[in-house]
Amino acid sequence: MSREAAGGGHGPGGDAGRAARADRARDANRRAGTPLRFGYGTNGLADLRLDDALALLADLGYDGVGLTLDHMHLDPLAPDLAARTRRVAHRLDELGLGVTVETGARYVLDPRRKHGPSLLDADPDDRARRVDLLLRAVRVAADLGAHAVHCFSGIVPAGADEDTAWKRLAETLTPVLDAAATAGVPLAVEPEPGHLLATLADFHHLRRTLGDPEPLGLTLDLGHCQCLEPLPPADCVREAAPWLRHVQIEDMRRGVHEHLPFGDGEIDFPPVLAALAATGYQGLTVVELPRHSHAGPHFAAHSLPFLRHAAPSAPAPAPVPPHGDPSATPEGSRTP
Repeated sequence: MSREAAGGGHGPGGDAGRAARADRARDANRRAGTPLRFGYGTNGLADLRLDDALALLADLGYDGVGLTLDHMHLDPLAPDLAARTRRVAHRLDELGLGVTVETGARYVLDPRRKHGPSLLDADPDDRARRVDLLLRAVRVAADLGAHAVHCFSGIVPAGADEDTAWKRLAETLTPVLDAAATAGVPLAVEPEPGHLLATLADFHHLRRTLGDPEPLGLTLDLGHCQCLEPLPPADCVREAAPWLRHVQIEDMRRGVHEHLPFGDGEIDFPPVLAALAATGYQGLTVVELPRHSHAGPHFAAHSLPFLRHAAPSAPAPAPVPPHGDPSATPEGSRTP
């Protein structure tokens, strides 16, 4: 069996010990009190085997993982994808980790073109290869019980006008949205600086073009909001709330698309996280540091305490009535 998700019992205590440590870490974090659920992206742990990356995140107390389908992490093009996906699903369940599926691998389709081919390419066969990857991602997400599948539009090819690019994007996403609807997994499109769909306004343009399909949602990268949106990140969160299906987080500076560790950029995180919590968003908020894989375990270890400290506290639980006192909860209620 591949080490990708073999679930071997290496380390003190094996799998049972690791799962127990993970539960204790998450319980401690929740006692610190926040309604948000934090994950870390495997694109920032590219030097680790997937099983080792998942075990690390569980040990650190993360609630989940942003799983980028790539040649080193659940390769979407290698044989036996369904069987390998089942093993990863079992491992996630063992470790108590939620998951979202991300499709931003740089060279998974073309070893010479970063993020190529895209949904906007002139060659219909190239566009079809990207569509096939997204359809595979939807199936993987359904099998993993993921809360969303992430994708992006791509850069407008040289020689193409924007009208043609928008038409191609709508056409290529239609079968993916159909598959997402059948699988019951939302497709969360990410506004990406430099791409055709770069801003929240562009997302709404796509949404209207497609007729506001129910499976179409939004990946909001909070650093991108700082980078180029006209509104501050907290206001972006409030404006995007009805369509939020996935959230990515890192620090960033205005006008510079560079994913930075927390504290190295300009974002004031407490109001941003408070705004996110106020929306009632239930998915993962995933740390996105793809250029820091050389020190991925270090940044994973330091990111979660920062986020827990910056996040708002969860409301205090209602007091438990003394034994024998009548409960305020009506008899027969399913309220926990």
